[in-house]
Amino acid sequence: MAEKQTPNILYTIVDEAPQLASASLLPIIQAFAKPAGITVGTKDISVAGRILAAFPEYLEENQRVTDDLAELGELVKTPDANVIKLPNISASVPQLTAAIAELQAQGYAVPNYPEDPKTDEEKSIRARYDAIKGSAVNPVLREGNSDRRAARAVKNFAQKNPHSMGAWTADSKTKVSSMPGNDFYANEKSATITAEQAGDARIEFVGKDGAVTVLKDGWTLEEGTVADATFMSVKALSAFLAQAIEDTKADGTMFSLHLKATMMKVSDPIIFGYAVKAWLAPVFEQFGDELKALGVNPNSGLGDLLNRVKDNAAIMAAIEAVAAERPSMYMVDSDKGITNLHVPSDVIIDASMPAVIRAGGKGWDEKGRKGDTNCVIPDRCYATVYDEAINFFKANGALNPATAGAVANVGLMAQKAEEYGSHPTTFEAPADGTIRIVLANGDVLHEHAVEAGDIWRACTVKKAPIENWIQLAIDRQRLTGSEAIFWLDANRAHDAELIKYVKPALEAAGVADKFQILAPREATAQTLKTITAGEDSIAITGNVLRDYLTDLFPILELGTSAKMLSIVKLMNGGGLFETGAGGSAPKHVQQLMEENHLRWDSMGEFCALGESLNFLADSQGLAKAGVLGKAAEAATQGILDHNRSPSRKVGEPDNRDSHYWFARYWAEALAAQTEDAELAAHFAPIAAELAAKESEILAELAAVQGKPVDLGGYYHTDPAKAAAVMRPSAALNAIIG
Repeated sequence: MAEKQTPNILYTIVDEAPQLASASLLPIIQAFAKPAGITVGTKDISVAGRILAAFPEYLEENQRVTDDLAELGELVKTPDANVIKLPNISASVPQLTAAIAELQAQGYAVPNYPEDPKTDEEKSIRARYDAIKGSAVNPVLREGNSDRRAARAVKNFAQKNPHSMGAWTADSKTKVSSMPGNDFYANEKSATITAEQAGDARIEFVGKDGAVTVLKDGWTLEEGTVADATFMSVKALSAFLAQAIEDTKADGTMFSLHLKATMMKVSDPIIFGYAVKAWLAPVFEQFGDELKALGVNPNSGLGDLLNRVKDNAAIMAAIEAVAAERPSMYMVDSDKGITNLHVPSDVIIDASMPAVIRAGGKGWDEKGRKGDTNCVIPDRCYATVYDEAINFFKANGALNPATAGAVANVGLMAQKAEEYGSHPTTFEAPADGTIRIVLANGDVLHEHAVEAGDIWRACTVKKAPIENWIQLAIDRQRLTGSEAIFWLDANRAHDAELIKYVKPALEAAGVADKFQILAPREATAQTLKTITAGEDSIAITGNVLRDYLTDLFPILELGTSAKMLSIVKLMNGGGLFETGAGGSAPKHVQQLMEENHLRWDSMGEFCALGESLNFLADSQGLAKAGVLGKAAEAATQGILDHNRSPSRKVGEPDNRDSHYWFARYWAEALAAQTEDAELAAHFAPIAAELAAKESEILAELAAVQGKPVDLGGYYHTDPAKAAAVMRPSAALNAIIG
């Protein structure tokens, strides 16, 4: 049997709005690629797909699926990798359990998620599910560092058509509150592994009685790896949260918590749970045993808690009494009563903080009133970025998108770098004692005295990714001539180790004078000053700041981060092309299901597609791919020039309309180009027919809006039903095929 060929391009099957959009866009991409001899395949990295792949022995033979994430993880290590990666859910426990329940209702006998595993089987099931939670996908696929920026066409459009910005005033009470000490920042220790220290390390807990428990064994630390350890005191956290609630009430602002309980899937849900407990402290004090008996886990959020206690009148009365005494709360959805503490996966700092800053420091409370907010970010490592941004805008007024410069990002994220790779090495201290890292040679690298419940974590970043990151920064600065800043804090243990790599590398390349090294607070102030003056800046950052800044600056500059060009130059020569953020995708799905209107903007997919095709042309010498790539860029420009992006309102053009226009502009560009006569001849009649049937196609797309739709599921949609919803134009389908 002939060996199965890997498609030229792999397009990921994901979740929510991006996946629904794919049901419309992907058939267009495959149809346009085929005459050029280019195959576009798919790999399923959705939450539902990963659940099914994890439990084959529970499924019927015809229900079993391949482990596409594992296969992609191997592919991205090869020079032939060309992956278009859409935003996927980084599942919290409530999302995971909802996806499990949906699959079970559809006839897939996957096991329940064990909240409190006791047997070996339950522990095994829990371990498999925990591998699906949070940022399970990105660390596997990101075998390279990030080059993320706004495409020039997107930036030009944003300047010509500036989005609305809330007004900032000097007397705004909005502020950032963080722990004064005993957080991850204060307790961090870092070192670079020497040749003598390299090998299999272990993490141990040593009790007060001297008994040693191995928390992790066989943890390989290579020479040159920067290895960190730190912890957050939960006593200090609890005291801080109680004080923050009181400060909020005294200020007359609303309380808002900003974490990343999706990507930081071990530490941040625990911190989130402490915030829930602090908010309802009198209730937990009075009814602790009853809450435990009802299965309440504060880490799952206020929504889950309320659902479990709704039939207990005494507890409900106590909750209402506490609520009456508390300050207003920042709402995720005031219309539906979903608070900032309802669901941990709704609290996504890189989406929520830019939204507050863009709105002039405003949030919305339980009654839908707009007001100032206390932005509670417990750990100080990166909170200073948002604090400085708020201070800057109070002093200078809101950013003007019509004149603002651009911030590109070169991000250190390869091979599970830094905090986003820390999930297997994050632990709650089981008792008072010491947690330490013991190296292969017996050295104790780091140790911390901890108290029961303290959140301890170790993070690493390897030598090769660091060196690749520095070179990417040098290349990007040389190509643009822009201001370039390494966002590194010399007073932070981890950053000080990175600076030991950065300074010699810049000096060896003879470019030290073209770069600055600034702590995040100072880097924020300098960058905002630069873009306010209409100039561009390159932020060269670690993994978490990459994530935060590539939402913050695009949301201020462009109104959204979904339109960013995100190129991961894989370290073995392949390419991973990411398509923007998915933070608002759940609301988009809700609107589609209620009104059959999908406002998801596929601009990120359009940009990634052009880059992927151009990369295919360069890396494999496929000239026709280059022709398709240039034409896709022209189509993207056409979408912007003619304002063909989706509207937010039902009855107006939506995602499906934008795909029609993209197909039409793409076909017209291919028909008009002179590099490849064969492709021009193929696409000329397609372009003509798409133009001739414009009114018919748009009428068919408009006719379906305004009514509820059935997708057959939320996490695991029925492909036929999704296709029927997302491809409702018979005329367009007949032309595309």
